[in-house]
Amino acid sequence: MYDRSAKLAAKGVVIEYWLQRSRSLFTAVKGVDLEVRPGELLAIVGPSGCGKTTFLNAVDGLIPIAGGSLTLDGREIRSPGRDRAMVFQQAQGTMTKAGAVARARQQIELVGLKGFEDAYPLELSGGMQQRVNLARALLTDPEMLLLDEPFAALDAQTREMMQLELLKIWSQTRKTALFITHDIKEAIYLADRVIVFTRRPGRVKNVVDIKLSRPRDLRVKRDPQFLTYEDEIWESIQEELAVPAERLIAGVPAA
Repeated sequence: MYDRSAKLAAKGVVIEYWLQRSRSLFTAVKGVDLEVRPGELLAIVGPSGCGKTTFLNAVDGLIPIAGGSLTLDGREIRSPGRDRAMVFQQAQGTMTKAGAVARARQQIELVGLKGFEDAYPLELSGGMQQRVNLARALLTDPEMLLLDEPFAALDAQTREMMQLELLKIWSQTRKTALFITHDIKEAIYLADRVIVFTRRPGRVKNVVDIKLSRPRDLRVKRDPQFLTYEDEIWESIQEELAVPAERLIAGVPAA
């Protein structure tokens, strides 16, 4: 049974591509079932190429699904809209100039960039540029934030600080958020729940409830319970990495 109060609901989602070179159909995601609750920060991890970013793009309405259903607040997702915002995409919609400037200043202050309103991108550090991306995504006041490995290009120290900043921003806005990452520690630290995808074609293999109290500071990454979650998720992914190639070629799903 699915919770009708879910913000986002995916039921049996299938996503396919037509490969022109081989003139064949490629299945990236097959049978994804998951829900994101209102105000929840949910993370998806899995083996490289498992379809997690493809799924996020479908949630954003950038690519169609070939089967199943994908709904936001009970409405079918068929195209991009103001109710969703990717961290890296340009702001959408129309607004008066005065209103846009006022709202932009609010978001700049929210993400900790007050005093840098007139700075050029090259004058900002990598972490500050990511803050700009977050501000841009929040500018339209979306129902849901979609984040595709937003901190992957940052150095380790800056990445940890941006994780902390994201949690501060999320705690203030309480936006429903779907976060894609390959970093297990990052997923556990940020999320209320962590979804583990199987190897391609991706589907939900495991759901881990992260019962770490909030607010969280970076020291929680050394908590014994945190390490237990990390071991559980890593073992689940390792099982997928160990699936024999011939089984994948034959289309046999992982156990």
